Amino acid sequence: MANTATEKKEKATKPAAVKKNVVDADASMELKLKLLYQLQQTDSKVDAIKLLRGELPLEVQDLEDHLQGLKTRVANFQAEIKDIEGLISNKKVEMEAARALIKKYEAQQNNVKNNREYDSITKEIEFQNLEVELAEKRVKEFTAQMKERKQQLEEAKELMAERTQDLANKKKELEEIVSETSKEEKDLIKASEAIQVQIDDRMLKAYQRVRSNARNGLAVVTVRRDACGGCFNKIPPQRQLDIALSKKIIVCEYCGRILVDASFAAEAEEK
Repeated sequence: MANTATEKKEKATKPAAVKKNVVDADASMELKLKLLYQLQQTDSKVDAIKLLRGELPLEVQDLEDHLQGLKTRVANFQAEIKDIEGLISNKKVEMEAARALIKKYEAQQNNVKNNREYDSITKEIEFQNLEVELAEKRVKEFTAQMKERKQQLEEAKELMAERTQDLANKKKELEEIVSETSKEEKDLIKASEAIQVQIDDRMLKAYQRVRSNARNGLAVVTVRRDACGGCFNKIPPQRQLDIALSKKIIVCEYCGRILVDASFAAEAEEK
């Protein structure tokens, strides 16, 4: 009889324990959904700050890359000019050497003993004259090339000066925006991290996956006017009821975003 009384007592208390666990589970899921919504709101504020910066970080990076390219171009032009100056100098040395030989041969012509020697020296003089003409032609060509390179160098330097000023202006503009929002952004990132540690890994990864695929970064949205707050497609009444109960994770069948009750937004505004 004592055993029967004990069994009856256990059976009487067992349903109550199961019922309590169900309530706890529901409350836990509602809390998880609220945490996800809070995380979304916090991350969206960080996104808004980054949006305020606009394309400035990319523009700064592009200008820095462009400037690096211009510096390389300037260095190449300077190296080419130096090489051309060297070639011109060598050709001038060759001209002077050829002219010196011409004078030498012309002096020898006055002391020749026969026509054969005279003809031989004459040919040498003609050859050296050709060497002088060829060297002069090369000097003119190299001089024209150097003039062109110097013009290109000046244009590259002017463009580099303009881009350097543009970069300074863009950096200043970006620094001003960053200085105005850096503290707020750091606080929001810290708040986001604090919320993330309260969410289990599976839900957090799902949130991050949906968020990365969403064009506006919205992974968790409320139901607005019977529609998804992300893609604005209509949500059936029964599904809206399930969302309002907050007993399980429900995603939009059209965009895949996590749907939560509109009361979450009202609570967030009150806070």
